[in-house]
Amino acid sequence: MIGQWHISRLQNPDTGDIFGYKTQGCRRALCIAGYILSCGALRLLFYWKPEWHVWISCIQCSLEEADIVLLRTTDDFRTYSRKTVTWISMSAFIKSRSDNPAIEEDSIFSKAIMKPSLLVKTIQVQKIRYVWNVYAKQFQKIGVLEDHYTCSAIHDKFGSGLTCNEQNVRRVICGPNTIDVPVIPIWKLLIKEVLNPFYVFQLFSVCLWFAEDYMEYANAIIFMSLLSIFLTVYDLRKQSIKLHRLVESHNNVMVTVCRNKEGFQELESHHLVPGDMLILKEGKTLLPCDAILVSGQCTVNESMLTGESIPVTKIHLPRADNFQPWRVYCAEDYRKHVLLCGTEVIQTKADDRGVVKAVVLRTGFNTAKGDLVRSILYPKPMNFKLYRDALRFLMCLIAFAAIGMIYTVCVFALNGEETGEVVKKALDVITIAVPPALPAALTTGVIYTQQRLKKKGIFCISPQRINMCGQLNLVCFDKTGTLTEDGLDLWGLLPSERSCFQDIYSFPADHGLPWSPVFKALAVCHSLIVWEDKIQGDPLDMKMFEATNWNAGQGPTHATVVRPGLKAPVEGITILHQFPFSSALQRMSVIAQEIGGDPQAFIKGAPETVATLCRAETVPSNFESKLLLYTAQGFRVIGLACKSLQAGKLPAALTREEVESDLTFLGLLIMENRLKRETKPVLEELTAARIRSVMVTGDNIQTAITVAKNAGMIAPTHRVILVEANKEPGSFSASVTWKSLQENKIEDCRSLDDSHTEPGIRLALGSGQYHFAMSGKSYQIVAQHFRHLLPKLLLNGTVFARMSPSQKSSLVEEFQKLDYFVGMCGDGANDCGALKVAHAGISLSEQEASVASPFTSRTPSIACVPELIREGRAALVTSFCMFKYMALYSIIQYLGVLLLYWQLNAFGNYQFLFQDLAITTVIGVTMSFTRAYPKLVPYRPPSQLTSPPLLLSVVLNILFSLSMQIFGFVVVQEQPWYSKTNIHSVTLFFSACLSEQIDNGFKSYENTTVWLLSTINCLIVALVFSKGKPFRQPIYTNYVFMLVLTVQLGICLFLVFADIDDLYSKMDLVCTPTTWRISMVGMLAVTLAVSFLVEEAVIENRPLWLLLKKTFRYRSKSHYKRLQQVLEQDPAWPPLNETFFSDSVAVTVEGNMGGHSNPTFDSSEDSL
Repeated sequence: MIGQWHISRLQNPDTGDIFGYKTQGCRRALCIAGYILSCGALRLLFYWKPEWHVWISCIQCSLEEADIVLLRTTDDFRTYSRKTVTWISMSAFIKSRSDNPAIEEDSIFSKAIMKPSLLVKTIQVQKIRYVWNVYAKQFQKIGVLEDHYTCSAIHDKFGSGLTCNEQNVRRVICGPNTIDVPVIPIWKLLIKEVLNPFYVFQLFSVCLWFAEDYMEYANAIIFMSLLSIFLTVYDLRKQSIKLHRLVESHNNVMVTVCRNKEGFQELESHHLVPGDMLILKEGKTLLPCDAILVSGQCTVNESMLTGESIPVTKIHLPRADNFQPWRVYCAEDYRKHVLLCGTEVIQTKADDRGVVKAVVLRTGFNTAKGDLVRSILYPKPMNFKLYRDALRFLMCLIAFAAIGMIYTVCVFALNGEETGEVVKKALDVITIAVPPALPAALTTGVIYTQQRLKKKGIFCISPQRINMCGQLNLVCFDKTGTLTEDGLDLWGLLPSERSCFQDIYSFPADHGLPWSPVFKALAVCHSLIVWEDKIQGDPLDMKMFEATNWNAGQGPTHATVVRPGLKAPVEGITILHQFPFSSALQRMSVIAQEIGGDPQAFIKGAPETVATLCRAETVPSNFESKLLLYTAQGFRVIGLACKSLQAGKLPAALTREEVESDLTFLGLLIMENRLKRETKPVLEELTAARIRSVMVTGDNIQTAITVAKNAGMIAPTHRVILVEANKEPGSFSASVTWKSLQENKIEDCRSLDDSHTEPGIRLALGSGQYHFAMSGKSYQIVAQHFRHLLPKLLLNGTVFARMSPSQKSSLVEEFQKLDYFVGMCGDGANDCGALKVAHAGISLSEQEASVASPFTSRTPSIACVPELIREGRAALVTSFCMFKYMALYSIIQYLGVLLLYWQLNAFGNYQFLFQDLAITTVIGVTMSFTRAYPKLVPYRPPSQLTSPPLLLSVVLNILFSLSMQIFGFVVVQEQPWYSKTNIHSVTLFFSACLSEQIDNGFKSYENTTVWLLSTINCLIVALVFSKGKPFRQPIYTNYVFMLVLTVQLGICLFLVFADIDDLYSKMDLVCTPTTWRISMVGMLAVTLAVSFLVEEAVIENRPLWLLLKKTFRYRSKSHYKRLQQVLEQDPAWPPLNETFFSDSVAVTVEGNMGGHSNPTFDSSEDSL
C-alpha cells in the first residue's frame, strides 16, 4: 500500500521501502535489561543491525501513527536505516485562519500542517527533510518549489515575493538554506572506526591471546590495529575538513529579496526559502540556492559545479499562458532558466522591467551543489561479486571453526582437562581458522594500486572501484575534447546566395572575408562576453569571431558591441538580445542591430535544424548532398541563417518562435575537429583486448560516424546501419527504420564499390560485422515505444549522436542492465551524470565538478583508460592471490593445531608468532608489490571467488597440505627413535643430539614435524599463488617479495637443520635425526612440485577450461552473451531497409530478453 508501507515517487524520484513502527515501553525496558545482562554486546549488535533493534523494541503500524520509521534500499544489499520522526510546531506563526497558507490549497506547506494541533511531522534522510502530507498520506520531499506550477503561475504567485509570514512558515518547515557539512570530531570518527566488526573481532582475539600469555603477537596486532585506525581516522578527518571548506562559503552570503507589500530587504542567505524572490545586482554574486530566472538575463560561471569551463548565458522563464508544468513546457531547455547553487553570476543584464529577478527553486541539500555533496557523503554501494564472495568464504571459515571447536571440546573434555582450559582452546580455534588480518590484507593491493595510479596522474576518490576496473568490457567515450581535440579549427565557409551555394572560402587565407550577410552572422551570432577586459566564451564561437578580425566591447547598457578591426561599411553592431544554444533545439540565435540601422535576427545551429526553419526557396536544392559530403569526411558543419525584424519592437518582447521562423539561409560554416594523437592507438588496444568502445556525443551523427571510423571504432570492412525512429505528431504510434549507410546514393560523394552486393552485405551482417548508429531522439523513441528492441540495438550500437546529458546517463544504465561492466570517459559538464552512474567514471577535467567522478586524469587524454584497466586487472588478481593465501595460511595452521590437539598438544607461542608475524604479515605486505602487465590480453580475470579454477586451486592446495601434515604426523610416530613421552629418546640412537631440553608441554616430535612442515608450506603457497602473466608482471620482477621469500626460506631451513639448544628451546622444537630432517625437506619439495604443476598445468590452463566449458555446454549467465547467441541464430537480424511500427511489433521477446533489471544501479543514493 502506498503511503502505509512504501514511500511514493511523487516528489522523490528515488525508490525505496519505508515501514512505520511505534515504540513500546515494555519492549524498550526489556532491551535495556538485555544491554546490562550482555555487558553491552546486545547494544553493539543493534548498532550493526538497526532493523533488529526496531523489530524488537517497537510494534509495526501505519506511517501515520509511526514515531520510528525503518527505511530499506531496493538494491541487492537491502540495507536498513532507522529514522526517528520529529514534530515541528507552527502555532507561533499561525494564529488564525487568515494566517494559514492553506489559501493555496495545492501547496505542500498547507498539506503538511495538521489541524488543529498545527504540527508538522518530519523525517530526515541523508540530509534531505521529508514532511508528512496529511491528505496524500505519504512523506514528501520539502525544500523545493513544487513541479506543478506553470510558467505563468511562477510569475504571478512569486513575482511580487512572499509575505513575511509566508516566509517564516516556509523557513520553519524547510529548515535553513545551508549545505552544512560539519567537521566530524576525532572522537566520533574514532568510536565509529573502533566499533567496526573487524576491530571488535580483533579485540576479542587480543583478549584471548593475553589470557594465553601470547603477548608478543597480541601487542603486534594492537600496534598494527592502532596504526590502521589512526591512518583511517586521519584520512577521514582530512576529507571531512576538505568537504567542509568546499561548502562553507555558500552558507553565509548576504542577499536581497523582494517582500510582498514591503519592498526590498537584505538578509543572510540561510533564511531563503523556496518561492522567495531574489534580486540579482550588478557585479559578481555567489548563488546560495537554485533559482529560476524570471526577468532579465545573466552570464554565469558554472565551472566549479558542472565542469563547464566557459561562461554560460541564462535567460528568463517565458510567461507562457498554458496548463503545462513549467519544466514540461521548457523540456530539455529548462536548464537555460535555472541558476545553480555554488555557481557565480559574473554579469547581469536587466530587461524593460528594471531589475534581474529569480525565484528560489531549491534550498540546502536539495540544490545542485547539495546533491553533489550528498553524492560524496553517501556514495552508492558497489555491488561487486568479489566482496559478496569474500563474505561467503568468511562464513565457510567460521563453519570450519565451529567444527574445530566441537572437535576440540570433545578431545579435551574426554581427556579430563579443566573447563577453563577447554574453553580457551576452543575459542583459540576461531582466531586460527578466521585470520583477523584478512580484511586488511585484501585492501593492501588496492592501496598500492591507488598509489601507482597517482604517480601516473590518475586520481581516485573511490578505491573500492579499482577492482571493478579490472572487469570493464565496454567503455563509452565522449567525442569532442575526449577523442578529438578540444578546439575546432575553421576549415571553410560555403556561402549561399539566391538558393545556390557559392564557391567555398577556405581558411586560413591572406585576404579577409568579403562584407555580406554571412559575414555579419559570423560577427554577431555567438555567446561571447567581455569579462575582465577579455573576450570569453565557447571555443567554437571564439574561432568563428576571430576569423572576422573584429573587436568586441561593452556598450552603455552592458550589451556586447562588435566593431570592425579594418575598414567596413558599418561603424559597429550591437547584440541586443540572445537566445542561448539549446541542446534540445540544436541552435542559438541573437537579435542584433547595426549602429543607426534596423534590427536583424541571426541563427546558428545544426544544419538540418536551421534548414527546416528557413524559407524553402532560400535553401539550395543540393543542401543534403553538400552536408553529407562534409560530415562524411568528419568535419563539423554549422548552418547559418538570418531574418530582418520590425523596427520599434522591443527585442525582449519577441518570443523565440517569432525570431526563429521564415529565415533566409546564409550558408554552411565548416570546422575541423582533429583526432587526438593518442586516440587511435588506445582504441586499437581496447579492441585487441575485446573491450567494446562506444561513442556518446552531442555532435552530428554523420560527423560522429566518420570520427568513429577514423579512430578505429568501426573497422573499414564493417557496415554501419542507421537506426532512425520517429513519432507521429499527436499520435501514440512510432516507427523505426533501418538503413545501411553505404547504400545512400549521394551526389558529390565517392561512388560505392560494386562488390557490396546484397548477399555480400547479408554475409557481413550475419558474422556480426555491423554497427548501429542512432541519434538521441531515436534512442528516446526506441526506449519508449520499442523497449524489446533496445537490448538488441545496444548489443551492436557503436555511435550515439545528439545525445543529451540525461540520455547519456540512461544509455550507461541500459548497458549495465545487459550485464556489461561499463566505463565512461568524458571531459565536459554534460558527462557528469554518466560519469557518476558508470562502474568506472573517468573525468578528463580537473574542475570541481569532477569530484563526483570516481577517477580523474590529470592528462586530458584517453590513454588513462587502458592504464586504469591494466591496474584494475592487476589489483583484482592481487586481491584473489591475497585471499587464497590468507585462506590457505589459516587452514594450514588450523589443520596443524587440530592434529596436535589429538595428542593434547599445540603450537607454542613463539611458533605461532613466527608463522603469524615473521611469515604471513611480511608476505601480506609485499605480495601486492607486483606491478600490472603492460599488455591487455583479450580476456578478463575471474570476477568471483566461486569460479571453478579458483575454488579448485584452494581445495587442491588444502588437500596437499592436509596430506603432507598427516603423512608427517603419522610417519614420525613409526620411526625407531620415536617416543611419545621422552623427547630425548633420539639421543639413544644418535650422539649428535646430546642436549638436555626442559619439556614445557609443547615439545614433541609431532609438534616439531608438523610446525616445520606447515611453516614452510606457507612459503610454498605464497610462491604458487603469486600470479604473474597475463595480468601482472612475472613474480621475479617483485624484487622485495622474492627477497622476503628467500630470507624466510633461509631462516626456516636454518631452523630445520640447526642444533642450537637455546634456539630450539625458545621455539619449542626438539632435536631429530638428520635423515628425518632431510625427509621433511623431501616432503616439502614434493608438495611444491605437485602444487606448482597443478597450478600451471590445470588451474592456469585456459585452453583446458575452454574445452571443459565446450564439452559441458556451459552458457554464460551474462545477459548480453545470451542475447548474442540468440541473434546469431536469427537470419532476419539485423533488418535492412525495413520500417517497424510500434502498433505491429510484439513487446515481449523469448527468454525474457526485454524487461531486464539491475536494481543495484536503478536506485539512487538517497533512495527511500
